[in-house]
Amino acid sequence: MTRRFDLNSVTRASALAFIALVVAACSSTPKSPGASSASRAGGYYKDDGPPTALPADLDRIPDATPRDEPLHRFANRPYNVFGVNYTPLTLLSPLKQRGVASWYGRKFHGQKTAIGETYDMFAMTAAHPTAPLPSYARVTHVRNGRSVIVRINDRGPFHPGRVVDLSYAAAHRIGVAQAGSGEVEFELLLPPQFAVATAESAARAPTSAPAQASRSDNTDLVASSSNAQSIKGSPRFFVQLGAFGNFNNARAFQWRMAGELGSEPVVRQVNGLFRVQLGPFANRNDAEAAGLAAQQRVGTPLPIVTDTSTP
Repeated sequence: MTRRFDLNSVTRASALAFIALVVAACSSTPKSPGASSASRAGGYYKDDGPPTALPADLDRIPDATPRDEPLHRFANRPYNVFGVNYTPLTLLSPLKQRGVASWYGRKFHGQKTAIGETYDMFAMTAAHPTAPLPSYARVTHVRNGRSVIVRINDRGPFHPGRVVDLSYAAAHRIGVAQAGSGEVEFELLLPPQFAVATAESAARAPTSAPAQASRSDNTDLVASSSNAQSIKGSPRFFVQLGAFGNFNNARAFQWRMAGELGSEPVVRQVNGLFRVQLGPFANRNDAEAAGLAAQQRVGTPLPIVTDTSTP
């Protein structure tokens, strides 16, 4: 049975954004200084806009990493917004759409999404009226072909012709933020597509030159940006997150895992492969504890690797 619209059960951020848009359309007052003419074409909402200062690594923010997640208990129930009934999917099933993508930014930064998470305009997330929450989707700009993988954790947009509300970071990635809006293709990702989607996003991630990539095996090629300290002595223990034959793919995966785990791994060249690992740890117990914590985030078992080489 369809329930009435409720700001708390849908999402205060997207609902208020829509209300603000309606007010803007009916008002003859000037737009706020933060808005631009792009908002008239379907960009961000009245009184919203881009961040006041862009982070230096904005173009390096990785795509969302698709993974199996339980659907939210309440956020996938039917609801009604301004007389329109919405019936969200309650299972991951094929969903492809084409339409206008808009975005929401600093006005809603820090507010709660439909599943109770904190909206972060610098995370690769999005809002969708009927996609199951949470879920993952590939959004492709029709004109320039740029794609981004986002995690759907919010409801909206509630506006004819719009198919998705992107976070500022996601909109910037594909050129929607710069233009104000854009026609996109939206495709919900299913578990069999997760690995392929992850590989695709790694391949198109911004790269940096693999300095000294020809150094010998068992060499720490790349430390995290937080300058992870090597623990001297033998043996050392690492939690292995992934291994790649290509340095740039390993580097992109390192950035992605940093966003997932909240701590940045290192990339090490060992036996011809670039291994993305957490550590080093002085003993196996510490490594296993870190591995269990990381496993809860990524959802797959993570092996502990021992290295007896000299740091």
